[in-house]
Amino acid sequence: MTVNPDAYFAVATLLFSLGILGVISRRNLLVIYLSIELMLNAVNLILATFSRLHPDEGGTMIALFMIGVIAAEASLFLAVIVQIYRKKHTLDSDAFTELAQGKKL
Repeated sequence: MTVNPDAYFAVATLLFSLGILGVISRRNLLVIYLSIELMLNAVNLILATFSRLHPDEGGTMIALFMIGVIAAEASLFLAVIVQIYRKKHTLDSDAFTELAQGKKL
C-alpha cells in the first residue's frame, strides 16, 4: 500500500501551520518552544517525502542532520528557559523585555 505524497505534504502543511499559530498566539515560552519544534519536524517530513519521491538520498541526509541540530538547539533552549525561570519566576514571554533592550537579568 502506497500513500500519495500529497497526503504527506498536507500533514506537513498542517503541522507547520499549527506551529506558526502556536508561536503567534501563545505567550508561554515552553509552548513557543514546542511550536518551533513542531515547525522543524514539519520541514523534516517534507524533506523525507522529497527524498522518497526522488532516488536521491540528499533529503534524508539533510533531515538526519537537522535532527542532530534540533537536539542541540533543544538542550540550549531548555537551559535558557530554566535560567530565565529561576531569575523571573515566570515563563510569560512579555516579562523578558529586558533581554531585548540589552539589560542583564
